[in-house]
Amino acid sequence: MQCQKCKQQSATIHLTEIHNGKRQEMHLCPVCAEQEGLAVKNQVPLNELLSTLLAAQSQGQDTQLPDPQTTTDLICKSCGTSFEQFRKEASLGCPDDYEAFEKPLKLILENAHNGNTEHVGKVPSSLPGDQQAQYQLVQLRKRLDEAIRMENYELAAELRDKIERLK
Repeated sequence: MQCQKCKQQSATIHLTEIHNGKRQEMHLCPVCAEQEGLAVKNQVPLNELLSTLLAAQSQGQDTQLPDPQTTTDLICKSCGTSFEQFRKEASLGCPDDYEAFEKPLKLILENAHNGNTEHVGKVPSSLPGDQQAQYQLVQLRKRLDEAIRMENYELAAELRDKIERLK
């Protein structure tokens, strides 16, 4: 897929936003994403994230993760993977494992996302303030463009003012 901005390079950054029930997608190359003020970082693979979280739990670093005593008897009926196997390998056996291990996986993911269970964006809360501000500016500009397109000039004026204050 080609970058929607420069139309020359391959798009490797794919943003999806939903505003007022309408889905908007943007596909950018790393150069254009950086020009838009998006901090481009490599994604951590899910199995790496899970293995890190599970290792932290086994070392007693976090009490929010599932108790090993209550998860030892969890087994997926479809593939036979046990939660204990998952803990050791940090790899799920099949899609049904998400349902079989729903409660402990939910605890792990909540812990990884500061208690959030719904996607709230790709910008980590631990980003330095200047990068968070850049991300906010990009989001506000997109909302401003949308407000103008929808001819909601009152909202557009508010967004314009917010953008000026952030600058």
